[in-house]
Amino acid sequence: MKKYILALDQGTTSSRAILYNHEAKPLVSKNNEFPQYYPRPGWVEHDAEELFQCQLKVMQEVIDKAKESFNLSYEEIAAIGITNQRETVVLWDKATGKPVYHAIVWQCRRTAELCEDLCKKGLDEVIREKTGLLADAYFSGTKIKWILDTVPGLRERAKKGEILAGTIDSWLIWKLSGGTCHVTDVTNASRTMLYNIYLLDWDVDLLELLDIPLCMLPEVKDSSTIYCNTDKGVCGFSVPISAAIGDQQSALFGQGCFGKGDAKNTYGTGCFLLMNTGSIPVVSQNRLLTTIALGLKGEVTYALEGSIFMGGATIKWLRDELGLISSAPEIDSLAESVSDSNGAVLVPAFTGLGSPYWDMYARGTLVGLTRGVKKAHICRAALDAICFQVKDVINCMTEDAGHSLTTLKVDGGASVSNILMQIQSDMLGTQVVRPKNVETTALGAAFLAGLAVGFWKDKEELLSCWETDKTFSPVKDERYRDESYHQWKRAVERSRKWIEVEDL
Repeated sequence: MKKYILALDQGTTSSRAILYNHEAKPLVSKNNEFPQYYPRPGWVEHDAEELFQCQLKVMQEVIDKAKESFNLSYEEIAAIGITNQRETVVLWDKATGKPVYHAIVWQCRRTAELCEDLCKKGLDEVIREKTGLLADAYFSGTKIKWILDTVPGLRERAKKGEILAGTIDSWLIWKLSGGTCHVTDVTNASRTMLYNIYLLDWDVDLLELLDIPLCMLPEVKDSSTIYCNTDKGVCGFSVPISAAIGDQQSALFGQGCFGKGDAKNTYGTGCFLLMNTGSIPVVSQNRLLTTIALGLKGEVTYALEGSIFMGGATIKWLRDELGLISSAPEIDSLAESVSDSNGAVLVPAFTGLGSPYWDMYARGTLVGLTRGVKKAHICRAALDAICFQVKDVINCMTEDAGHSLTTLKVDGGASVSNILMQIQSDMLGTQVVRPKNVETTALGAAFLAGLAVGFWKDKEELLSCWETDKTFSPVKDERYRDESYHQWKRAVERSRKWIEVEDL
């Protein structure tokens, strides 16, 4: 009897594995961080092999713990679902399975000038019309081109079919299947800047524009379908891999945002706010992204998305780079010890600004400092900054959608912070609802994997598994909200276009 679903959640800074039962309760969870590489300012890389080994290790640790705790057998695992950091891209040798270059991470800005050139040529509108995206270094297409341009002889090998490219879901499925399956799903494909979200296929014009051979790219399938089985030689067992979905779309599904107009925000490394727009793509007038939310049973659901580059990573910066805190929970107690930031405003544009500014040349700014500003005030300013960025996006999203947001569902690691969620509610003037299971990214992948193999029968059954933990309601008045937001907008302007580029 199949009793469990295993979800693999491969994030920007860590890899997680969670084992769920039929009631969607997480029984065993393991999470390990892996190294980040910053070879130049604004560049971010991963070692793809290190990343895979980290994911494989936490998966094995979950299974070992389940064997120890309740005598799990491999035959009881119905399927595996994979969710992943989306725009990060890997190129690897088809014969050896070895990466030919470090994975270039979604945060990396090395292709900013290339994107700027595309905009100067008027190609940004072509890209937007085909992909729903902007010409930005955030997305995978220019990263693939950069690697092909940089590694000698690589493009010629790619044209011969010797080199494969894919987002992290493709890389994991290839490795877990023993190199037999090169696939992706529609949500991850839609983040490459190479996939036509209206025709639902790789776009030959964009591939030609960036000189990327089609034969490198994976086959695109639904988010919930059986792709292949894991390889016993790699994993020690053979189980269907039956879901792959980008992390933010997975969180949207895991939150039960199945209806048009439903919205969620994930507080992970970045913050990503998605609103389900149904079967019709909505073209934003406010520089938000039009993206694919889900591919299920041959049908596609679309979403509006606002992408914020620095969410929980801002807290990690305080911990790892500045040493102001020793652990993430410490920021809460420090921020709660003061009533506000004492005039300090932090704009964490360390890798540029995402939605709705899309400024690749913005950089981090801390303004409004006086002698009275203490460590606690800077911590409060960091939490405020996360919430202000979300407010920026929601203002644009509600205008595009034509209706206001009465409730925001939240998830992700940083959403466990009560003070962060309260600040968010105050800044928005609306309720913020946190589920009991804040790891909805992994839960979404589990749901989709289970649907593909009949572990769960339909969306209604999935909704019965969703439970509210806490609802936050605003306690600050409108005047406070407006004055604070005004100061934020002033600080943002001081951070913009900090990097000087000729003819920008």
